[in-house]
Amino acid sequence: MNIFTIIILAAIVIDFTLGIISNRLNLQALSQKVPNEFEGVYDEDTYAKSQKYTRVNTKFGFITGSFDLLLLLVFWFAGGFNWLDQWARGFEFGVIGTGLIFIGALVLAKIIISLPFSIYSTFVIEERFGFNKTDAKTFTADRLKGLLLSILIGAPLLAGIIAFFEYGGTWAWLYAWLAVTTFSLVMQYIAPTWIMPLFNKFEPLEDGELRQAIEAYADTVNFPLQGIYVMDGSKRSSKSNAFFTGFGKNKRIALFDTLIENHTTEELVAVLAHEIGHYKKKHIVKNMTISILHTGIMFALLSIFLQVPALFDAFFMEQMSVYAGLLFFGMLYSPVETLLGIGMQMMSRKHEYEADEFAAKTIGESEEMVNVLKKLSKDNLSNLTPHPFYVFLNYSHPPVLRRIAAIRGVPVN
Repeated sequence: MNIFTIIILAAIVIDFTLGIISNRLNLQALSQKVPNEFEGVYDEDTYAKSQKYTRVNTKFGFITGSFDLLLLLVFWFAGGFNWLDQWARGFEFGVIGTGLIFIGALVLAKIIISLPFSIYSTFVIEERFGFNKTDAKTFTADRLKGLLLSILIGAPLLAGIIAFFEYGGTWAWLYAWLAVTTFSLVMQYIAPTWIMPLFNKFEPLEDGELRQAIEAYADTVNFPLQGIYVMDGSKRSSKSNAFFTGFGKNKRIALFDTLIENHTTEELVAVLAHEIGHYKKKHIVKNMTISILHTGIMFALLSIFLQVPALFDAFFMEQMSVYAGLLFFGMLYSPVETLLGIGMQMMSRKHEYEADEFAAKTIGESEEMVNVLKKLSKDNLSNLTPHPFYVFLNYSHPPVLRRIAAIRGVPVN
């Protein structure tokens, strides 16, 4: 057992242990009493249901996480990676073809193995709590479309990365970085119009009171509306949401049809104000910049570790390769990813506060934002009292009670 084996094993075990600890603390933090702020919003039955939803998902997450960990360790120490590599090499398709077979087989195995868990989560847990609206046809189509996109888009990208590191020499990491960055920017541009509609219908918001109110608000904050769309979120779930995606002429704001159904015009304008706040505060650009820089650093480190035989020895590999090195380096790099993820979560929570503040100030009525958050929490059976450590590790948004307190402290125009 070499140093890389120890580091990767330690990272996996620590991550799993932190998950157990944070989940346990989170369950202990569940309050039997409805918080004062939500009295009149939650009745006793709904609040009890929200707590049960948290418990059930936590237990299910522990089961799936434990299964994945056990499967990984058995496959690893049984020499599974080397066996798969030898099998893939047997096709004699060259380095790139072999790499695609090696990685593709692992991805496909992961999809197949996780399928029963996805089915149970969707058709048992989400159904039990009244969220699921997906039928078997839609569920199957989603996965087939996802698999097809992985082949059509993911495979060429992976092939390019393998080729760069196999033949690119000293500056291979730079070529790969530039290629992946270009790919990411292109995807941001085309995804809203080409890819997302493969899974959901996006209909322009029809003329009427809501559209007029949104356009009037957008004028007050000098936001050029490229498109406001209604997404058929009810096709899969009764949960509500809204999001901002794309950039340039292809940027769009999407409202779930369930969101429109459950909220007033004023509340929906507040939701849009929050999403526009992300744009105005340049949160999307900041996140993208950090992601691009991170990718560059990761590729630079990858170029070093691809030359270290001990990394491959840790996985009992008979031969070194770029494609296996990509996977093994990803596992070695996981502690850095964990720390970066925590940092990104912290920044994301800060961005949410800033977007809330922008919305509260510009709509001139902070209680509309409060009403939206309360309704969304109830409709989505959110945990109102998450433990701070669980929030620290997992939350991209601040807990709802903290968001409400911050909004209430915002002076409005």
